[in-house]
Amino acid sequence: MISIFKNKNVLVTGGTGLIGTPLVEELSKLGANIKVVSLDKPPLEKNNIEYINKDLRVFDNCMDVCKDMFAVFSLAGVKGSPAMTSQRPASFFVPTITFSINMMEAARRCGVERYLFTSSIGVYAPAEVFYEDSVWQTFPSPNDRFAGWAKRMGELQAEAYAIEYNWDKISIVRPANVYGPKDNFDPNNAMVIPSLIRRAIDGENPLTVWGDGSPIRDFIYSKDVAMGMIKVMEIGYNKPVNLGSGQETSIREIVEIIKTIIGDDLKIEWDASKPSGDKKRLMDTTRQNQIGAIPKTTLEQGIKETIEWYKKNKSTITDRYNPFTEKDLQPEK
Repeated sequence: MISIFKNKNVLVTGGTGLIGTPLVEELSKLGANIKVVSLDKPPLEKNNIEYINKDLRVFDNCMDVCKDMFAVFSLAGVKGSPAMTSQRPASFFVPTITFSINMMEAARRCGVERYLFTSSIGVYAPAEVFYEDSVWQTFPSPNDRFAGWAKRMGELQAEAYAIEYNWDKISIVRPANVYGPKDNFDPNNAMVIPSLIRRAIDGENPLTVWGDGSPIRDFIYSKDVAMGMIKVMEIGYNKPVNLGSGQETSIREIVEIIKTIIGDDLKIEWDASKPSGDKKRLMDTTRQNQIGAIPKTTLEQGIKETIEWYKKNKSTITDRYNPFTEKDLQPEK
């Protein structure tokens, strides 16, 4: 079956990151003509992939990159741990909203047919299971309020455009806890899996882990998220879709998998004096399964591939753009 993306112009913002990298690889296999916009140092270009370095906080830049595009995958964003976003909320909140407003409006003006907005698990209020249609009945978790509200504003913009402009091919996905190669491994603001991998590989032994390991989460491999995004866009699905593994995994299980892969000489110390986080946060994946966006990567396989990638690329991980270190966004001293 020929993909709708074959020989079509497709824009991927944030296409050098955790999800963007496998997304671009898969779109390339489908025969799309891809333009990638990122503030990272671009990889070597391929025949059907063009890399552009532009700041999407500038609206004219968004207009430039959206011209003649059939589809836009909007992934550009700010990635950081809950601790970092609570300490530097403006550095997260403002760029996230600006990306959404600029890109969606530019895509509309340029006549883009299909658009995907990448939302987040952070839009949900505290609950054990997150259902897509429950979002507007509650408020985001206080721990995720800046990220949650920033992404909610993007979703609301998409809904407004669907109503006013009859844009029926505008899609929204809400990935769960995503991990994989090209994750953010900065120890100051990394999420749990890349943080543990980096500290373990770099020689922290015993490896100290906050809490008691009991919290349960839904972790999904980056390539599976990318494949889910493609599926959503191919069918033009216009309701929000959770993208998760559908599996319950405790932090203790994550630690044990990393320990098994790295080696049994790695010792673990649990610091129960530190917060563990919400007891349980899972995605309802009914809608995801109904459209056929079913993940294929096991947790063990995904973590193994992530560890292997980090070992090979650890010397280059600081080359990526980090808004939390951008001079213009630094707090005044």
